[in-house]
Amino acid sequence: MASLPRFAVSDPVERIHAALDEHGAVIVDGLLDQPLLSQLNGDVDPLLARADPHMNHLNPVLDAFFGTCVRHVTGLAGKSRAFAENVMCHPLLLGLCDRVLLPGCAGYQLNLGHLMDRGPGAEAQWPHRDEDVWVHCPRPHPELQLATVVALVDFHRGNGATYVVPGSHRWPRDRVATEAETAHAEMPAGSAVIYLGSTIHGGGANSTADDWRRGFHLSYTLGWLRTEENNVLAVPPSVARELSPLARRLVGYGVHDAIADMGGYLGMLDMRDPALLLESGEL
Repeated sequence: MASLPRFAVSDPVERIHAALDEHGAVIVDGLLDQPLLSQLNGDVDPLLARADPHMNHLNPVLDAFFGTCVRHVTGLAGKSRAFAENVMCHPLLLGLCDRVLLPGCAGYQLNLGHLMDRGPGAEAQWPHRDEDVWVHCPRPHPELQLATVVALVDFHRGNGATYVVPGSHRWPRDRVATEAETAHAEMPAGSAVIYLGSTIHGGGANSTADDWRRGFHLSYTLGWLRTEENNVLAVPPSVARELSPLARRLVGYGVHDAIADMGGYLGMLDMRDPALLLESGEL
């Protein structure tokens, strides 16, 4: 059985990034402290109580991918201020984004903030690379995404801990992982498995009788790509106005300004930066 490099949240970001670049994934313990965990779980408890694991997804492929034993809460940046400010804007995650994503863009953005509560009977997701949502991006290309699954409860193999294939970010596209090449991100609540969009991984099977595996799937992408989740609709102006400038920019209230790189800009409104329109009350 393979394993993943493991770090404390206090370890230097340069060391964590070096291991992420080499292995394609790492585990960071203590990303969230106990008071923040309690606040986040309190924020999502009533939302999960209303979530239907038998929901119809976007299409039949996603119906098969998620199955009928997983509860979802999407658009988290618009539903939990603690998530938007303390998870999405976590200094370690953004420090890794600086190193992984900025070589390919002038600024990165939130791709999606999504809670998945994998219940008893949930089958393992098939192995996949998250970057394949942008399958039309010609290869070779820079890293398109940095992702993490953050544990809100203890993750173990029985309740469906995320599995990852270390080194697969450098594999040929047709190579299939063996069980011996696969690692399971078993970790306590508050820890996170962080991986590249090019790394093979998936949600594990939940073989328990009554143990729901609750965790955030949070990812960031290049500022010039279309995001999986429509974050400006998920976080409307009335909500975004209450967030910090950094959180607003990450959810799409800003421009991707590549003028300094001899490029152009994306995401303007009325020839202006939406962040300024939001601050002035015009948006």
